[in-house]
Amino acid sequence: MTIKQLSETLINQIAAGEVIERPASAAKELIENAIDAGATRIEIATAGGGKSLLRVADNGSGMEAEDLELAIRRHCTSKISDTLFDIRSLGFRGEALPSIGSVARLSIASRRAGSSEGAEIVVAGGKVSPVRPAAANPGTTVEVRDLFFATPARLKFLKTEKAEAAAITEVVKRMAIAFPAIRFVLSGSDRSTLELPATGDDHLARIAQVLGAEFRDNAIALDAEREDVHLGGFAGLPTFHRGNSAHQYAFVNGRPVQDKQILSAIRGAYAETMPQGRYPVAVLALTLDPALVDVNVHPAKSDVRFRDPGLVRGLIVGAIREALKREGDRASTTGAEGMLRAFRPGFRPTAAATSGGNWSFQSSPYRPFAAPHSQETGNTDYRPGFGEAAQASFGETAMPAARSEGPGAGQAPGAPGASAEPVAYPLGAARAQVHANYIVSQTRDGLVIVDQHAAHERLVFEQMRKALSGRRLPSQGLLIPEIVDLPEEDCDRLMVHATSLEQLGLAIERFGPGAIAVRETPAMLGEMDVPGLIRELADEIAEWDTALGLSGKLEHVAATMACHGSVRSGRQLRVEEMNALLRQMEETPGSGQCNHGRPTYVELKLSDIERLFGRS
Repeated sequence: MTIKQLSETLINQIAAGEVIERPASAAKELIENAIDAGATRIEIATAGGGKSLLRVADNGSGMEAEDLELAIRRHCTSKISDTLFDIRSLGFRGEALPSIGSVARLSIASRRAGSSEGAEIVVAGGKVSPVRPAAANPGTTVEVRDLFFATPARLKFLKTEKAEAAAITEVVKRMAIAFPAIRFVLSGSDRSTLELPATGDDHLARIAQVLGAEFRDNAIALDAEREDVHLGGFAGLPTFHRGNSAHQYAFVNGRPVQDKQILSAIRGAYAETMPQGRYPVAVLALTLDPALVDVNVHPAKSDVRFRDPGLVRGLIVGAIREALKREGDRASTTGAEGMLRAFRPGFRPTAAATSGGNWSFQSSPYRPFAAPHSQETGNTDYRPGFGEAAQASFGETAMPAARSEGPGAGQAPGAPGASAEPVAYPLGAARAQVHANYIVSQTRDGLVIVDQHAAHERLVFEQMRKALSGRRLPSQGLLIPEIVDLPEEDCDRLMVHATSLEQLGLAIERFGPGAIAVRETPAMLGEMDVPGLIRELADEIAEWDTALGLSGKLEHVAATMACHGSVRSGRQLRVEEMNALLRQMEETPGSGQCNHGRPTYVELKLSDIERLFGRS
């Protein structure tokens, strides 16, 4: 078989298979060119999901006639010279325009500012027409029609027009977040117009344009640096989450990327605070020396490789966790909106309500809170709370006690000798417990509803987490060791982590080839289902034994143990105990979410309550 040189058109079509995968890929390349040209206004128009028409017009520096001739030739660029180690522009490969011209009908009209006339060049399926004079505004307008007409097989792999149009919208949004000083307008016959005015240096205002105004109220600013790698941006509250990862944006030196390592770091940072199947909202901006990152990994330039990936991951995880520890305990504003929907007027009582039972809202999918049983009903099912004297011997790691430090914290509202009104605290003063699970608390400007099991689960977990790097947690010995039968391989896995489990107050020993003897359990957990805990720990270790680092494994163990030993739903509490729980929540980092990521409390402002009754 004879080797021969491929034609220039075929070479460009092969390159187009990597660079231009779909209309959104073409839009990304053209918008990058406009940004590199210094544009402050970029207008994008589409038709047929970008397959029929894709037009990008900018007010950038523009090009001369001779520049147009080179622009549609492969590997011709003005953005780099002799090295790939100092790339400071979005584009640099010089492949986008010739690739598009080889599979579509491409026209480029451009005029430099101050020039008397513009110029235009047309490429159709790889065939180049001579440059000709043309009327043009300062800047450049690139028009792509009939994308992939020269390679019809590619059309079969495209999605519907609606899906392709949505992909272009996503590209524009990512570019807009990265460059808030540029005005973007996206319009066309296949969409409603999206206009994003320039916000200058106010990145949060631009992010709010893209992600919604509610992000502004539910975001925490990031500002961290480690070894000349800087991380900025915003991390959403753990309670402000979405059903997919489409609301996670990452930028490296201003370049939008979809890097798996960065997304993995975001997941790690929100571990133990995010419900299963839900994803955090985050916008991260990494800035570092271009020599420390390789952006030439893939022709689409969406993947990057860091010289020190461990450093970058540690920076992201550490910065987000520190931000959540600092400000992440407040409830998201969306929680109040859900409560308003649940309590909206216009309900009618069911038959049960007319006979003295609970009311239910027929027009709402949410279940309302019912009044607790009063003492007049003869309800004597009172179980001791977690502030009893028997718990005091557990020391500072005990379940929350009524004697919480702080003025007035352990006293009922209005009690004699109270040095401060409890409503002055962030989580206010406990007023009631409903359904033996939810604590209703009054604050200065509203009310808070707390899930007692979820809240105490977080408190216990944080105490166990401290024990991982400090002293051993207090334990209580079992009078008769609990023998738990397990498969031999599960016993082997548990014994590998026996030392770490002992640090958490769980002392285990091997009891034959297929059993584990439990001699001590964490004192803070009190009475518990020991066999259930051991079996669940064995299952978890089997699942992630090769996937997580040591610290991650131990935190998973601590979370599982905390869940087994927390205050259960259905336990009735006294006012002093409820207030003690609220005070400890205020002092504990991450108390806004339980170990599974569910919110531990929701807050309703007085203004929202007044709206329910038409008072505002």
